[in-house]
Amino acid sequence: MAVITARFAGLNLVANDFDATVGFYRLLGVDIPEDKIWRTASGPHHSEGVPMGESAELEIDSSALACVYNGGYREAPRLPGSVLSFALPTRDAVDALYGQILAAGHLTRQQPFDAFWGARYAVVADPDGRDVGLMSPSDPSRRSAPPDL
Repeated sequence: MAVITARFAGLNLVANDFDATVGFYRLLGVDIPEDKIWRTASGPHHSEGVPMGESAELEIDSSALACVYNGGYREAPRLPGSVLSFALPTRDAVDALYGQILAAGHLTRQQPFDAFWGARYAVVADPDGRDVGLMSPSDPSRRSAPPDL
């Protein structure tokens, strides 16, 4: 039997408030053109696929590790847990975008902090409560051992 390999092609988010969710991801810099949104008399229902950069990664963490880097997960774990990740160019950019997201009325799950893997990291919630991570590049000089799990 031939081995069939699947290629990760994207993520489909189901939104309780479509326009609020589109607005949130636009705030993160995702270009969702209005002409790519399918609207009917009953409201918006779907956005066409939006390219998300040249590459994306799939990462899997244990619940124990998620409790280390996401204070919001510690307080209110969600199973199955997931974090949508957005890369920012600098440590200061993490803090700045985090502030803009909170000023726009969105909720925090984890304030920006210097993570043990060497990056500046924060977690916010999208309008449907999904965790969205904001991360700077990792600086090897700022790495430390992770806590015992």
